[in-house]
Amino acid sequence: MAKNPFLDFDMQAMQKMMTDMKMPAFDWESILAANRRNMEAFSQANQLAAESAQAIMRRQGEILKGAMDDANRSLTTMLADGSPEDRIARQTDAMKTAFEAAISNYREMMEMASKANAEALGVMSKRVSESLDELKVVLKPPGKK
Repeated sequence: MAKNPFLDFDMQAMQKMMTDMKMPAFDWESILAANRRNMEAFSQANQLAAESAQAIMRRQGEILKGAMDDANRSLTTMLADGSPEDRIARQTDAMKTAFEAAISNYREMMEMASKANAEALGVMSKRVSESLDELKVVLKPPGKK
């Protein structure tokens, strides 16, 4: 039966080999602190995203309520007395107004989402830049400036 080389190794020889390799010493406190800051930035970006999503949903609710109110007013106006031509003209005006409002509301929603994305991306981008600067310091050989 063949002998398993992984079960029969000399721990002292392994430690000597690791010492001889002169592995760089790491500043574990700095590494842990950097990871903490990474998590804080990630948490801040998520918080911004959640707040923005709530603001967008709240605004969508306001827009929907306004659209329903406008539809009720338009229906009342269209059903008012007048010639068929007058009714068609009022209906056309109401459709144009509703379409313009929809485009404006869509633009507003896209601007809100774009701003929210930019804020969250800004937090993460700043942290990545800081993290790379920190990594250079942590990996710098001792005694070098």
